[in-house]
Amino acid sequence: MTEKSLQEEPLVVSGKLEIPYKQYVGAVASKFLIELRDNKRIFGMRCPECKRVYVPSRSICPKCVCKMDEWVEVSNKGTVLTYSVVHYKEPIHPVEPPFIYGIIQLDGADTGIVHFITGVDQEDLRVGMRVQAVFKEKGEGNILDIKHFKPL
Repeated sequence: MTEKSLQEEPLVVSGKLEIPYKQYVGAVASKFLIELRDNKRIFGMRCPECKRVYVPSRSICPKCVCKMDEWVEVSNKGTVLTYSVVHYKEPIHPVEPPFIYGIIQLDGADTGIVHFITGVDQEDLRVGMRVQAVFKEKGEGNILDIKHFKPL
């Protein structure tokens, strides 16, 4: 090999690499997801200082920065805080567009959970609308065990 051939530009090859993986979600998220999967119940965590209930559950209060360990069951009904209609397709989207993502504050919670809203025309959807979770028949242990929220 000559000195000149070693200095040529490198060859770049495009491709797609898919790697199967498993992820440990931690003790708090595990309990949250297992309750969704096995019992179709939604739990949050209550802060011992500010008393806010966080859904999805978390171990540290972002406001008080203290450890939380009190589990609180919240309702599967709630109020739409805001929403967005998605009109474009991406491989990561679990459903075909158009679809609606909403932030729903469940009764008994102080925070919102992001999820799909179905069963309502986009023109009829509004902030403040009451909705209820619809669970999958057989859960898999992820947030999509809640299939979507529908209007009450």
